[in-house]
This record gives sequence, C-alpha cells and structure tokens, in this order.
Amino acid sequence: MIVVGGEALVDLVPGEPLDSTVDGGLRALLPRLGGGPYNVALAAGRLGVPASFLSRVSTDRFGGALVDRLSASGVGTSLLQRGDEPSTLAVVALDERGTAHYTFYVEGTADRLVTDPGQLPAETTALSLGTLGMVLEPGVSAYEAVLRRASARGTLTALDPNIREALIADPAAYRARFASWLPDVRLLKISDDDAAWLTEGADPVAAARGWVESGVDAVVLTRGADGLSVITAAGELAHVPSRRVDVVDTIGAGDTVQGALLAWLHQREVREPATLDAEDWRDALGYAAKAASITVSRSGAEPPTAADMATTV
Repeated sequence: MIVVGGEALVDLVPGEPLDSTVDGGLRALLPRLGGGPYNVALAAGRLGVPASFLSRVSTDRFGGALVDRLSASGVGTSLLQRGDEPSTLAVVALDERGTAHYTFYVEGTADRLVTDPGQLPAETTALSLGTLGMVLEPGVSAYEAVLRRASARGTLTALDPNIREALIADPAAYRARFASWLPDVRLLKISDDDAAWLTEGADPVAAARGWVESGVDAVVLTRGADGLSVITAAGELAHVPSRRVDVVDTIGAGDTVQGALLAWLHQREVREPATLDAEDWRDALGYAAKAASITVSRSGAEPPTAADMATTV
C-alpha cells in the first residue's frame, strides 16, 4: 500500500455567491477539509489504490469529519493518532486567477504533534511526505525518521515540499534540511515557484537537474498553465501540457498530481522511477494532468475518483 504522511487541516474558503458577505464587506468563509498530504491520500484512495494516512488528528468535530472523509474515500486510518488538541486551520484567499493564498493557525494543533510510529507495515510499497509535516516541529523530526527508514528498506519514497513560506522561520536552515532529505527521495514533485524559492531564483529545470545529481531518481515539475515536466538522469524525458478547463480554484491541484502519480506507479508495480522511459512518463504525466484538471474545475480540494477519470474525455 501507499502511506501518506503529513498534516490534515481545515481550509476556510471564501463562499459563494460573491455577494455573500459579513461585517466589513468580508466574504463568508466555508470549512473545507484539506491539507496537502491529506489531499494526496484522498486522491490515491479515490483512484482505487490501497492507501493509508499517517498523521495525528484532533478529536474535535473537524477531526472527526477529517477521519470520516478518509474512510469514505477508501483511505486506511490504522496509522492515525488522535489527540484532544485543536485542528489546524488555514484561511484561504483567492486572487483573480483562482490561485489560493493561505494564512495558517498552527500553534498547539494536533497534526504537528505526531510521533514516530516506528517501522511501517510490511505491505508498504511507497511513502509520500510533504507540506507542513516537513516544516513544523516536533512532527518534522518524526516524519524525517520515517523517511530514512523507508528509504533504507527500499521503499519508493516521494516528497512534495509544497512550500508555505510564512511558516518557515529560517529559510536557510530549511533549505539545508531539504537538501539532506534528497538522497532518501526517489520521486520529488515540486512546483516551478517552489523550485525557485528553494534555489533562491534558479531556473527550475536547472534546479531539478541538480536535485537528480543529489540522488533523486526523478523530479516532476508542475508548471501551472504550462503543464508538467519530468527530469531524470537521462535529462528532460517528457512534458505534457495542461488540460483546458474552466478553473474554479487551484486548491489541491498539486496534491492531486502527487496522488495520481503514486496511483499510476502503484498500478504498474513501479518501485524505481529511474526504470521508466519517455513513453511511460508521458503516460504518467498525462494521467496526473487529467486528474488535476478535474480537481481545479471544482471548488476546494475534490480529487476525482476512478469513475470520474474513466468518464472524462
């Protein structure tokens, strides 16, 4: 199975219609369940592959809803820890392009207090980590230990840093720690913007080549309207364009890409991304781009199901 580790939280998203306002002309906010890794797990589970979520989730009402949604999406919860700390909140602002910008409320919340679960179940074939789970202590140290052990066992390891700059108090220290993870990462999925931030302005493709030289098998770049690219030791193996859809918002788009890539790899029993050729990668990226296009056509992070994929042209 695929194990996904990281935060589960509640996005507070501007509601519809546009004239739905409260005091001061602010738009009313609606709760939507999310968090980068949480969305990755949902995407994988909905696409019909065995997935399990590793995190700590509050026992509050939000936490209960988060757990229920995992189960409804076919995601296992045996690795979940529960605590009476509150759920993390993320207040979302959407710009004119539907791009999401976040303000986080994370102090003393449940997900950052996750503890090291020890050895993952024997049936674990892939591990995916990222976002706030790889930023906020003490959780990041627990996930880091899980990453090292999984890599040593030969598990397919995937990382999506999904940078939230406002929560990174020491950018230089984070960049150094990120670099220390790379020898234990087989698949790195990262946006152009995050690649530029991590390298302080370097070209994303050049940055990806450097990460491959550091030991990563494959770097998948998400490039917004310009589609998806993959860079491996063989060079830039493949690129697929974005699919044209009416974008409602981009919440969960990158997470869906990650979940869909993991699902594609699992369905084909791929444990080493370095073994894929250009045709394989075009198929994988096309599958991920299709899944993401369905997500952005909906409000909030609503990854598609296998049935959605089969019925969408």
